Amino acid sequence: MTSPRERYLALVATIERHAEAYFVHDAPTIPDSEFDELVKERSALEHAHPELTQLSSPMVGAPASTVFDPVTHAEAMLSLDNVFDEVELRAWAQRLQRGLGEDVVPTFSVEPKIDGLALAITYRDGVMVQAATRGDGRVGEDVTDNVRTIASVPLSLGFVVGHLEVRGEVYLAKADFIALNDVQRAKGEKEFANPRNAAAGSLRQKDSNVSRQRPLSFLAYQVVDLTANLALSTHHQMLGQLRHWGFTVAAETVSVAGEDAMVAAVASFEARRYDLPYDVDGTVIKLDDLASRERLGTTSRAPRWAIARKFPPEERTTRLLAIEVSIGRTGRATPYAVLEPVIVAGSTVSMATLHNEDQVREKGVRPGDLVIVRKAGDVIPEVVGAVPEEGRTRGPAWTFPAQCPNCSGPLERVGDESDTYCVNASCPAQQRQQIIHFASRGALDIEGLGEQRVHQLLDAGLIRDVADLFTLRVEDLLGLEGFAELSARGLVDAIATAANAPLSRWLVALGIRHVGPVAARELSRAFTSYEALASAHLEELEAVDGIGPVIAQSVFAYVRDDDAVARTASLTASGIRLEEVVVASDLDATLAGRAIVVTGGVEGYSRDGAAAAIVARGGTCPGSVSAKTYCVVVGDAPGATKLTKARQLGIPLIEASEFEVLLRTGVWSTTLAEGEK
Repeated sequence: MTSPRERYLALVATIERHAEAYFVHDAPTIPDSEFDELVKERSALEHAHPELTQLSSPMVGAPASTVFDPVTHAEAMLSLDNVFDEVELRAWAQRLQRGLGEDVVPTFSVEPKIDGLALAITYRDGVMVQAATRGDGRVGEDVTDNVRTIASVPLSLGFVVGHLEVRGEVYLAKADFIALNDVQRAKGEKEFANPRNAAAGSLRQKDSNVSRQRPLSFLAYQVVDLTANLALSTHHQMLGQLRHWGFTVAAETVSVAGEDAMVAAVASFEARRYDLPYDVDGTVIKLDDLASRERLGTTSRAPRWAIARKFPPEERTTRLLAIEVSIGRTGRATPYAVLEPVIVAGSTVSMATLHNEDQVREKGVRPGDLVIVRKAGDVIPEVVGAVPEEGRTRGPAWTFPAQCPNCSGPLERVGDESDTYCVNASCPAQQRQQIIHFASRGALDIEGLGEQRVHQLLDAGLIRDVADLFTLRVEDLLGLEGFAELSARGLVDAIATAANAPLSRWLVALGIRHVGPVAARELSRAFTSYEALASAHLEELEAVDGIGPVIAQSVFAYVRDDDAVARTASLTASGIRLEEVVVASDLDATLAGRAIVVTGGVEGYSRDGAAAAIVARGGTCPGSVSAKTYCVVVGDAPGATKLTKARQLGIPLIEASEFEVLLRTGVWSTTLAEGEK
């Protein structure tokens, strides 16, 4: 039995991994409906155990890549909470009603939830100055040059004094997506899987001329008035202002009064979801009155005044031709269905995930069966189950193979896990996937080293492991198809640039099980070098904020694994410093040599921003309290564990209002008394 804390941390790691696949790689690995179930389970645990919320970031998303410059949003781009049926939708409406008062009849805006890429466009004095993707909600990617090529984005708003953001969704209309794939086929290039991935890939081009050639559109739905002081009191007025400025606003949006009318409008949207000119995966319902929104406020992740009603995923039936097994970078053996091609949610499906051995058994599917295939607007569909066929004799039940299909090594289930693994660390399939992951956007982001290039280098015998990448020379590449002097030099230079990545990215790139971007950042803060991390005791790893027993044990085992030891030895022998990057600062070193722990929210600072402010003044910001801690800054909703530990050790607790004084002088005037907070 796992504790709520262990389950919560495992959920956080899983959600981050899938969010990274979706937001960074534009390649979802599970259906939206499954991701939503993980988020619902996490929310249920947070409701039952509020203290767990301190263990994860309030944002859901993924870190910005190194291809584009990072942009810190002036106001966080929050996610929306989801509901999945009328009962949940009405429950939300009734909670909102209690917050407004029973005598108020709320007006709702009901609009389509476009399956695109969220974008924030900044205007100063009416002129567009920047455009950024959502990223993890706090920090996104600067895609200004590419957004300037989108015809539906005005470069000027006319006479508007001040600073504002227009937020909305970049997307490809259905007709434009079909036309784009026609062009791809004509050029003999790979077709795009779906409009959302095509839009995301088109926007994230280093060459804005490529973006210019793609038929991207932008649909606006919000104005964030930072200093412009616009006279807007309702969402309806806001949409009118956006139209006046020249933005496209969803023509299907309706304003209705009262809960029943809102529910009916949502049902109408669902009935005609496939008639809309763009892909949608639900509707968004917002309170129309802006002043009421301010009163209701937000949670750490989402506004209370808005909700997303997700549509059920589309299902189709087709014939299951075979069940095969693929091997991933960690050795996990994943069964998948080979299907008679069928169109599901607008795209042709010929393969679908079956997750693991237990799922195949529970679904009861066999080769030759007629099966239900579900696809919720994502890349990887799933087999739901078999459809009974009267009078047909079914084939034999499928059994999980005992040997790896790639290396013929043994396949084994590990402990109580439901997954099966190839335990041969030298398995070619594992090594191939490890290198692909290593070079990917969410890891070291090595430009020019995509999946096909990795296959080419492996097949040529130039590399066997990730460490071999850093020994590649231009002359090694010149004999390979597709490489000339310029492209060979470009790849070698890109690999050399990646060598300077901070430890947090290296920890993701190395593919340590359960270690996603958030866990990697926390570990890098606590242990600023790989050497320090590798020598840490298990208890020290578990003591890091947000790193529980599951992640700690995984890291502890990884750094002692013979192959990992050999890999890191090769990397360091190549001159690579596996250390967290410390940015030089010209600020006074008021906190030199002092460890400052921050718990809870500090006004004016993000979590990363507070830590950066401390480091910039010569201090450190570890994730846990110890006898070496100088003081603990206590903000909103602090972690109970940190407070208890600090009081046990007699560490001063500093009110968040003293943070600026602490940064400026290195001292403070008052501390929290026992029992406060």
